[in-house]
Amino acid sequence: MTTAMTATTERPPRRVRWLFLFATLCFWCSMYTYVPILSPYLEHIGFRYSLIGIVLGSYGFMQLLVRFPLGLWSDRLGRRKPFVLAGFAAGAAGCLMFLAFTDPVGVTAARAMTGVCASAWVAFTVLYAAWYPPQEATRAMGELSFATGAGQLIGMGMSGFLADAWGYAATFRAGLLAGLLGAVAALFIRETRGTRASASGNPARTADLLAVTRDATLLKVSGISVLAHAVLFITMFGFTPSYAVKIGAGDAELGVLVFAFMIPHTAAYLACRRGTSRRASANWRTVLAGFVLSGLCTAVIPLIPDIPLLYATQAVNGFAQGMHLPLLLGLAIRHIDLAKRATAMGFYQAAYALGMFSGPFLAGWLNDAFGLAGGFVFAAFAAFAAAGFILYGSLNRSARRAARAGGKERAL
Repeated sequence: MTTAMTATTERPPRRVRWLFLFATLCFWCSMYTYVPILSPYLEHIGFRYSLIGIVLGSYGFMQLLVRFPLGLWSDRLGRRKPFVLAGFAAGAAGCLMFLAFTDPVGVTAARAMTGVCASAWVAFTVLYAAWYPPQEATRAMGELSFATGAGQLIGMGMSGFLADAWGYAATFRAGLLAGLLGAVAALFIRETRGTRASASGNPARTADLLAVTRDATLLKVSGISVLAHAVLFITMFGFTPSYAVKIGAGDAELGVLVFAFMIPHTAAYLACRRGTSRRASANWRTVLAGFVLSGLCTAVIPLIPDIPLLYATQAVNGFAQGMHLPLLLGLAIRHIDLAKRATAMGFYQAAYALGMFSGPFLAGWLNDAFGLAGGFVFAAFAAFAAAGFILYGSLNRSARRAARAGGKERAL
C-alpha cells in the first residue's frame, strides 16, 4: 500500500529546529552515559552472562510492547510533544532506579524503564520529519540521526572516564542530568498545526491507522531493521565492552573504545544526510554495503588479541552500522501519509525493538555456552543474513524488470 503523503510547508525557524536537535542530543546522551559500563557493571555485581542478556534485552522488550501503541495513540490525538516530554520523564525514572537498586529484579526494571523512555523516539522522529517534504524524509532522518549519534557519542564517551573517576553510579547521575536538560529544551518547542497528525482537528480512525501496518515496504524495512538492531545491541551496545575488558581494557580504555566506534558511527550519519539519494534503489545499495562491512568486523572480534586492534576494527564497524540505520529509518516512512506516520513509525520501531531484545538475549545464552565468541558469531550471521535478504530482493526486482521488458518486446 502506497499512500499519498500530505506534508507540511510550515517549517519553523532554524533556531527551533536547532533547539529540537539539542533536545534530541540530550535525550540520547541521557540514555547512553551508562551503556558502555552496563555489561561490566552487571558482571561486577555478580550477574551471569545469561542474566546480563535478560537485563540488556529488557530494554528492547519494553519497546516491543510500547512503541506501536504509543504511535497509534499519538496519531489518534494528533499530538507529538506530550510523548516527547513523557520520554524524558521515563528516562529520569530509569536513572534513579539504577541508583536505587542492585538486585536482578530492580536492575531489570530500571533497564525496562529506559526502554519506555526510548519508545518516545517515535514522537521525536515524526515531529521532526513533518518539517520536511516527503521526498526529503531520509535527509530529515539523517539530521535527526546525527543528533542521535552525537548524543550517544557524548554520553558513551563520558561513561568510562566518569566510572574511572567517581564510580559506576556517576554515569547514572550524569544521565539524569542530561535528561533534565533536554526536557527543559523540549518545553520551548511549540507544536505547529503542520506538525500535528490531524491538522483538521478530526481524530484519525483506528482502523485506517492499522491498515498502514500491511504496507509492503514498511514490512520489508522493518524485517531488515530487526537484524540491524540485533547486531548493534550484541556488539557495541552489548558485549563488545565485555570482550574489551577480557583482553585487558580498564574503564579509561572503554571510553576510548566508545570514541573509536561512535565517532565514525556519527560521521556516517552526517554523510548519510549529505549523500542520501532520492532514489530508493541507491539507498538500498548503501544499506547492503553497511551490512557486509558490519558482518565482517563483527566476525573477527573473537580473534582480536589486543586493544589497539579492537579499536581499529570497531571504528570500521561503527561507520558501517551508521551507514544503514538512518537510511532504514527514512525508507520506513518516506511514502507514508503524515496523519499515519506515527503509527507506521511505531510499528517500525516496535519491530526493530525485537532485534534489540532478542539479539542480546540469545547472545547472552550463547556466551554462557561458548564464551563471548558465540554471541559475536551469531551477530555476524545476522548481518550477513540481512545483506542476503537485500541482495535477494534486488535480484528479484531485476528479474521482474527484465521479464516486463521481454514481454513488451514480444508484444511489438
